[in-house]
Amino acid sequence: MAETLLSAADVRAIADLARLELSEADVAVYQQQLSDILDYFQKLQELDTSHIDPTSSVLPLTNVMRADEAGPALAVADVIANAPDSDGEQFRVRAVLDGGD
Repeated sequence: MAETLLSAADVRAIADLARLELSEADVAVYQQQLSDILDYFQKLQELDTSHIDPTSSVLPLTNVMRADEAGPALAVADVIANAPDSDGEQFRVRAVLDGGD
């Protein structure tokens, strides 16, 4: 099916760049699949898109985030109730530096 057949060496080079270890069977499979993909892109290059305006996105540009508005603070007891471990009104966490408990 593929007109442009990548060499096994090309597939191995791509796999090295992606930090993948491929068996010889994998190389043969990917050789065909990657060649098919490149052929498909070649077909897409042949399409006349001169009448289509360039766009950066086909989706409308709208902000989906809510407004950042200050609200009332949570009560300390409510915040501490969500902590996996606490000491009074403070979160207790494991030490991240050497020598701490």
